[in-house]
Amino acid sequence: MTTLATPQKETDQKFKDTDQQIKEMSQATDIKIKEVSVRISKLGGCLADFIKYELRPAAVRLFRERGIDVHEVHQNIIAKRDGESLELDLLVVNDTDTVAVECKSNLSIDDVNEHLERLGKLKRLLPRYADSCVYAAVAGMVIPSHVAAYAIRKGLFVIGQNGDDLSLLNDVSFNPICW
Repeated sequence: MTTLATPQKETDQKFKDTDQQIKEMSQATDIKIKEVSVRISKLGGCLADFIKYELRPAAVRLFRERGIDVHEVHQNIIAKRDGESLELDLLVVNDTDTVAVECKSNLSIDDVNEHLERLGKLKRLLPRYADSCVYAAVAGMVIPSHVAAYAIRKGLFVIGQNGDDLSLLNDVSFNPICW
């Protein structure tokens, strides 16, 4: 004896099939979103690296124009002492002055605050600069005006794009804070 499917059973089965398809599509979408997020994150890192490489040769000119006679530019500084660590993108140095530079693709207020925290560790974790006047700078491809203003109020140099070149966004009367 064959039983015929009732319209209700057919409808219920269609809903179950549709629900399963939606779940599968949702899982596939979640996977794609994660992949895109990873790619975007890597791109942001690549842009920050690009800024570091562009800034390194410009740093000598930029800081010499502001009276800091640069002798050395060090990149990707890592220091570890007594369970603490410090990472700096660039360190611009002469015999008496040091400029710690943080490079970002899209500079934010949080980036500025994190860099200020790093400065509190610099002389302790890099004692060869303990007697230096340590200045701070932030650089970015995209720097919203309110972020630049915030960094300048905090006493930091701000380095950004100016056409095809990099320039200090601080006006010539700016007096940086020496840490």
